[in-house]
Amino acid sequence: MGNQSIKCVHDFTVKDAKGNDINLGQYKGKVLLIVNVASQCGYSDINYSEMAQLYEKYREQGFEILAFPCNQFGAQEPGTDEEIQDLACNRFQAEYPVFAKAGARITVNVNGDKQAPLYKSLKSSKSRLFRDSIKWNFTKFLIDKEGNVVERYSHSTNPLSIEVGQVLTDTLFQFHGVAGQDKGAAGRGLNQKTCKAEENLPASLGT
Repeated sequence: MGNQSIKCVHDFTVKDAKGNDINLGQYKGKVLLIVNVASQCGYSDINYSEMAQLYEKYREQGFEILAFPCNQFGAQEPGTDEEIQDLACNRFQAEYPVFAKAGARITVNVNGDKQAPLYKSLKSSKSRLFRDSIKWNFTKFLIDKEGNVVERYSHSTNPLSIEVGQVLTDTLFQFHGVAGQDKGAAGRGLNQKTCKAEENLPASLGT
């Protein structure tokens, strides 16, 4: 397979709940925040609440949140796909894609031998301290419009403190390369859904 430790986010493909491939290349031109989430964590309320506010503020400017349920830390995401989606939509007001666990026995791992290839690549891009392992739920990766990791944030970093607006401004100029370009164009592409958590249900992360 070669060296796949560091790849552009857009190079990865995920599978939805029906087994259909979803190429993350469809997010080209958008700034992304990728987060490993858990609904029973002590950080759940503040992170989900601020993620909803952050998404509402920047979604029309070309910003997207990709949330990946993970049961690897304290078994704090034990529910079924249906339970996770219900909590995300109804309790936490998530209107961005919340990806699904592959089943009762298989989850998205962010560390270890069974870690998702996407997370292996993300961690290789921004290792930070303690080598490259993720320490807890709600670790966040900010991705630019070209699919590169801009920054990594710990579970204790509140989403509203992340400089999404600055990255949107910087990459908007780099992406279009022409002053005065229609800024709204960068925000178009994927259709916005009332509750994407229910409609975007990848079953597992692929290579």
